[in-house]
Amino acid sequence: MLSTGRNSAWVALDGEIRPRLAQLRRMTGKRFMPVPGDAVTVRPLEDGDAVVERIEPRVFSLERRTRGRAKTMAANVDTIAIVTSLTHPPPRLPTLDQLLAFCELQAVDGIAIFTKPDLSGADVAQRVAHVYDALGYPTIVANPKAGDNVDGLRALLAGRRALLAGNSGVGKSTIFRALGGDAVVGDVSRHGIGRQTTSVARLYRLPDGFLIDSPGIGEFGLGAVEPGELAHAFREMREPSLRCRFADCSHRSEPDCAVRAAVESGAIAASRYDSYVRIAEGALLQGR
Repeated sequence: MLSTGRNSAWVALDGEIRPRLAQLRRMTGKRFMPVPGDAVTVRPLEDGDAVVERIEPRVFSLERRTRGRAKTMAANVDTIAIVTSLTHPPPRLPTLDQLLAFCELQAVDGIAIFTKPDLSGADVAQRVAHVYDALGYPTIVANPKAGDNVDGLRALLAGRRALLAGNSGVGKSTIFRALGGDAVVGDVSRHGIGRQTTSVARLYRLPDGFLIDSPGIGEFGLGAVEPGELAHAFREMREPSLRCRFADCSHRSEPDCAVRAAVESGAIAASRYDSYVRIAEGALLQGR
């Protein structure tokens, strides 16, 4: 399952390259709602479309809570692959850091993919990528438009059931084309009517896995999160936070804060701390 609307969805059938538009069948008087990543049983129709008969049991559901309500964003995924351009547009590290924090809170793997190193310069690419590589996140710098390090990207994603996330213009479509996938599949309108676009609902099959691009980046808002929980979602803050004078330290203004001391000493990257503060202040991608 790639993308869903009110009445229909785009699905990728086994053995087929291009997805099909499928109608959602009513069950017990209610319409069930699959999400990206769902495994579904589909009945193909003679006109090339299909009908989704049922959703198979989910191994995992990726959820977020907004105002106390849980929303299932995707199913059966184990990785969020986050694409960040090094220039044009400039790297939006706070967005990358919030998505990685989301991964930590959801207990799924986060991958950092940096694009456009040819435009930023090797020194910038190395400096930015090192921050995340040092934290233990699988990190790669690639220029899929020129074919540089595409094999490394393919190897990094192999065996994963991954969602691709990133702002507009960072090169997600280029990644799909470089991997051999179809960069144009389709959108499902708010009325559930399928239409061909170049925006969403893309899937690339990997050995023992898949890469799918469907949820909007705003779907990854953290919503209301306590400072202690947020700090725990920043790997490098976990140990220093245990040494703060106050157990409920927000790491923003309290005296004897070990986290801020680690930032001043260079043990925590200033960009990561800035992201933490912006997220704590509710300035980034908050669920609404």
